[in-house]
Amino acid sequence: MTNAHKLLSEWLDRVQDDELLAELRAMEAAGDEGAIADAFFQDLEFGTAGLRGIVGAGTNRMNVYTVGRATQGFADYLVANFAAPSVAIARDSRVKGDVFVRVAAEVLAANGVTVHVYPRVEPTPALSWAVRNLGCSGGICMTASHNPAAYNGYKAYGPDGCQITTEAARAISGAIRAVDAFLDVRRVDFDEALEAGLVRWIPERVLDEYVDAVADASLEPRIFPLGAQDSEKDDLKVVYTPLNGTGMECVGRIFERIGVRDVAVVPEQEKPDGSFSTCPYPNPEERAALELGLALCEKVRPDLLIATDPDADRVGVAVADGGDYVLLSGNEVGVLLLDYVARHRAERGEDLGRAVAVTTIVSSAMADAIAAEHGFELRRVLTGFKYIGEVIGRLEEADEADRFIFGFEESYGYLAGTHVRDKDAVVASMLICQLARELKREGRTLADAMRGLYERHGYFHNRTVSLSYPGAEGSARMAAIMARLREAAPAEVAGRVVERAVDYAPGVDDLPPADVVQFDLSGGAKLIVRPSGTEPKIKLYLFARGATALEADSALDELEAAGRALLA
Repeated sequence: MTNAHKLLSEWLDRVQDDELLAELRAMEAAGDEGAIADAFFQDLEFGTAGLRGIVGAGTNRMNVYTVGRATQGFADYLVANFAAPSVAIARDSRVKGDVFVRVAAEVLAANGVTVHVYPRVEPTPALSWAVRNLGCSGGICMTASHNPAAYNGYKAYGPDGCQITTEAARAISGAIRAVDAFLDVRRVDFDEALEAGLVRWIPERVLDEYVDAVADASLEPRIFPLGAQDSEKDDLKVVYTPLNGTGMECVGRIFERIGVRDVAVVPEQEKPDGSFSTCPYPNPEERAALELGLALCEKVRPDLLIATDPDADRVGVAVADGGDYVLLSGNEVGVLLLDYVARHRAERGEDLGRAVAVTTIVSSAMADAIAAEHGFELRRVLTGFKYIGEVIGRLEEADEADRFIFGFEESYGYLAGTHVRDKDAVVASMLICQLARELKREGRTLADAMRGLYERHGYFHNRTVSLSYPGAEGSARMAAIMARLREAAPAEVAGRVVERAVDYAPGVDDLPPADVVQFDLSGGAKLIVRPSGTEPKIKLYLFARGATALEADSALDELEAAGRALLA
C-alpha cells in the first residue's frame, strides 16, 4: 500500500464531514491513482503566502481539516509569542470561504485568541488595515487571490499588517507539523464564542476609516465626504468589474469620494460569486477574464476599463486608444503611476531627494529610469508585496514613513500611502482614475502617456511566461529544473552572452534567500526563473530594451523561445 493509499484509508475512517466523505469514497471507488496521489502526496504547504490549494478532500487540499490544522498551529505560535493574542479575519467570495472562516475563528477562540471577523466579504487590503487598526497580533484572509475557481487559500498576516515573514512562516509551519488534524485541533462553537465575546464582528467604522485612509492618499485636492451628493459632473467615464469578487463595495465608495460618478458596472460580474462562471480564471492579468468588461466598453464607450481580482488587491486596466481598447500591463501601470506620483509630489514642493519608491527584482527596468529622472531612491525587493510592506515598516520605525511614495510589482499590485502593508486595488483604482482624468483634460489617454514614457526612456518591454507542472511528478520536475540551472548555467541565451548569473538561494544584496535564478544578458536583456509560491508553475520573466517597440518585442520573442527550451 502506497503512502497516499494509507492516508486515504485513514481519512475514510476519521472524516466526519459528509461532503468530504462522499468525495473520498468516490475517489476510492474510481481507483483513480493520479487523483489519489495528487490529493495525498503531500501536506498542503504552509509558507509566507499561507496555504493555497484546490478545495476538496485530502492532505493536499483546502478543507475544514487542513484549515483547522493550520489554524491550530497558528494559534500555538500566537499564544507562545504574544500576550493576550488577537486575530482579524476576512474572506473573499470563494467557495467554502465562509465555512473556513468559521473553522478558523472556532479554533482560535478555543485556544484563547480573541477573533475579529468582517461580517461580509471584504478586500485583502481591508484585512491588512484591520490588523493594524485593531492592534491585532495577526490576521487571516481566506482567499486564493486570482487563482482559478477551484482554489481557495489562507493568507496569514503579522501584527504589522504584512503577510508573515519567512521566519514566522517557518515557526508556524513547525507548529502545524506537530498537529494531528483529527486529534489535536481544539474548537469551540462559533455562536457560543460570539456570545462569550471571544469572537467579535468588526464594526463598520473600521471599514469607513479604511476608505478614509485610501482617500488620504489622493494627490488631488477634491475629495468628497462619505455620502456627499455633489452635483458637479465629472468628465471621466469608467466601466468597472469586480470579477464577482470583493471590490464592489470599497472601489465603489472611493469612486464616489473622488467624484467619478459615470461608472457602468459589468452586471454579470457585480455580485460576489465563488464559481466565477463568467471568468473561470478571474485574473485581471489575463484578457479572457476581461472579455465581458471589454464587450460592455464597446457598448458604452468609456475612457477606461478597471477590473479588480476576487480579493481586490490587484487591478487590471484597459484604455480607449483610437477605436479600440488596449490592455496595459502591470509594469506599464506601475511606471505610469510612479511617474504620476513623483510629478505631483514635486509640484507640491516635496523634496524627492529623500523619497523612496519600492518595486521587485522582476519588475520593469523603466522604474530605474523614472527614479533617475525625478531624483528619488528606488529599492528592489524579492517578489511578494510583504517585502515592500517591510520596507515601509523599517521607514516607519525610523520615523521616516513619509519618505515612502509608491510601491508596485509587475503582477498588477500597487500601493500609495502607508495605510496598509499589502497591495491595494482600491487605492490603485483611485490613482488610475485621477491620472486618466488629468490626461483627458489635456486631450490625452493613459495609452498616450505610456507612449510618452517609452519615447522618453526607451522601449523597456517585459513578458512573463508561466509553465505548468501539476501533481507530484510536476513538483519533482520543477525542483530538478531549478537544480540544473544552478549547477550548469548556460553560457548564452538566444544568442546573447550571459554576462552574470545570479542565484538568490543564499541571499543576494541583503535580500532574504529565494528560489530564484537570474541571467543578465548582453544588450541589456535579462531572464529570471522563479517557481510560483502558490501554483504548480515556473515563471519566466523576460526583459528587453529596444529603440522601437518592434525591436523590443522581437527580442522578447527570441528570449521566450530560448527560455522555454531551457525549462524543457
